[in-house]
Amino acid sequence: MIKITLPDGSVKEFENSVTPLDVAKSISEGLARNTISALVDGKQVEVTTPITADATVQLLTWNDDLGKKAFWHSSAHLLAQAIMEYYPSAKLTIGPAIENGFYYDVDFGGEAFSEKDFEKIEKKMLENAKKDSSFRLYPVSKKDALQEYKNNEYKTELIENLEDGTITFCTHDNFTDLCRGGHIPSTGIVKAVKVLNAAGAYWRGDEKNKQLVRVYGITFPKQKDLTEYLERIEEAKKRDHRKLGKELGLFTFSEKVGAGLPLWLPKGAKLRQKLIDFLGAAQQKAGYEIVATPHIGHKDLYVTSGHYDKYGADSFQPIKTPNEGEEFLLKPMNCPHHCEIYRSAPWSYKDLPKRFAEFGTVYRYEQSGELHGLTRVRGFTQDDAHIFCTPDQLIGEFEKVIDLVLYTFKSLGFENFTAQVSLRDKENKEKYIGTDENWEKAENAIKQAAESKNLPTVIEYGEAAFYGPKLDFMVKDALGRSWQLGTIQVDYNLPERFDLHYIGPDNEKHRPVMIHRAPFGSLERFVAILLEHTGGDLPLWLSPEPFIILPISEKYTVYTKKVLNLMENSDICGRIDERNEKTGKKIRDAEINKIPYMFIVGEKEEESGTVSIRKRGEGDLGTLSLEEAVRMMKKVTDKP
Repeated sequence: MIKITLPDGSVKEFENSVTPLDVAKSISEGLARNTISALVDGKQVEVTTPITADATVQLLTWNDDLGKKAFWHSSAHLLAQAIMEYYPSAKLTIGPAIENGFYYDVDFGGEAFSEKDFEKIEKKMLENAKKDSSFRLYPVSKKDALQEYKNNEYKTELIENLEDGTITFCTHDNFTDLCRGGHIPSTGIVKAVKVLNAAGAYWRGDEKNKQLVRVYGITFPKQKDLTEYLERIEEAKKRDHRKLGKELGLFTFSEKVGAGLPLWLPKGAKLRQKLIDFLGAAQQKAGYEIVATPHIGHKDLYVTSGHYDKYGADSFQPIKTPNEGEEFLLKPMNCPHHCEIYRSAPWSYKDLPKRFAEFGTVYRYEQSGELHGLTRVRGFTQDDAHIFCTPDQLIGEFEKVIDLVLYTFKSLGFENFTAQVSLRDKENKEKYIGTDENWEKAENAIKQAAESKNLPTVIEYGEAAFYGPKLDFMVKDALGRSWQLGTIQVDYNLPERFDLHYIGPDNEKHRPVMIHRAPFGSLERFVAILLEHTGGDLPLWLSPEPFIILPISEKYTVYTKKVLNLMENSDICGRIDERNEKTGKKIRDAEINKIPYMFIVGEKEEESGTVSIRKRGEGDLGTLSLEEAVRMMKKVTDKP
């Protein structure tokens, strides 16, 4: 008898070898129709894979992330098949599933491939999908695999790095490809296809290699799903933070200043400062002390921390002093500087925890092709803090940081999130520093703190920082896209590398534990995500211009300035539209610029000491006295 354990803990018994599809049929025919992939003992396999021993089985449908992965991985085969039918001399390389869809990197051998070719590829993919061909995975010897791809140097390179006995091919219809597996039952499940883009991509991501064409696509089991996806894509274009940043006058970039180095315009600088003030006030209540560190540091500082060894080759190169021959680096991290601040004074266990916070600007060299608006830059400001505590204080301090992160998310409208417990790679521990004992203690502390706060968590191996595990908050925005926002890390290693200590109750030296945390991550990236999440309609308390005064004519300049002064005296920032334009145009422009409130001023308002108020998206709100208008604006712009 074979015992199959399902995710709910129930066990089903089968007399002989069984497949995931058989397991699905034993539950219901409806489930069997919808099952497109499966996990057997944690490994993703086809639904026709034989199970010959007791196993845990999870059945996957389109509604599961791994179900979509199998669907899109299989669709990459359909894309490759269509490409080869139109471009038989092309050379295929790799074609994985990605978060939304899939891509295939292709060497077209000099043949042109562009957007005008997308439609014919889509039609061919659908034509082949309708054949309802099964995906068949089978083993191939290394010798035969190399023979099959003797004219394809890319596949040959991949095969050379595989062990004989582990190589498999996948066939559907008339097409065969080198593949590890994880397919849907047949092509007929694919009902809607869209080729999204074609871009340059170096083989294996190395710019020294040949540039290939990366063809992106996405598929769905229903046409309705594709239609909805494309509508979301159009909405995402409208919400693109680069577009909104330009329209709203928040930030800009200059080739003369340098790629990836954002310039905050006055309105953007106001938004940035409001975020700093918001988190600064929360940090002060939580017992943080503000520190400040320079923009550069001696190379030895980063050698000690381990950052130079890990990231030195990919950082801005050292700055050498003209006479002494010393080397300095643009600061890539704040934590080594904070370690030195801690080391500058003796501490007792009675002094701990010490919580040092800094909005510190750091610099990291990113390849020019990877720069993207504010989400990928070379200079950015982290809302960084480092907590130095005793081992007994660790979990309590970690829980307090979780509370701060959750308060931040709630205040800014991010309510859909998952906490990712990012641990070491089980198979490759060489890329991390520190002892197994310290790593185990750090990982257990994170798991315990997350559990005590009832956070929805997932565990990801290989995502830890090189010096310690972390809790990353994966937030979904208004369009359902996931972003990593906020991180908390436990670190036993930097205190050792910097020889940090405190005097314990036994009057002996003890090593503190270090918590790294950044609720925003970086101000630049956070603003980008916030703009796209809100579509530029920021929470009122964050708006750089919560109101604008629209005088009907220049005759009311004196009264208009009186209104502005009243607001400014109550710490409510706004401005006057003094252009010689009709009021209707001024209102339209204020709406386009997403200014929440408009105060319209004319003869009637001047005589009665009032303002007529319009709210963006709602229209006329009536007339208020100046005192009432100030009270209203104070209420709607109050920080949470």
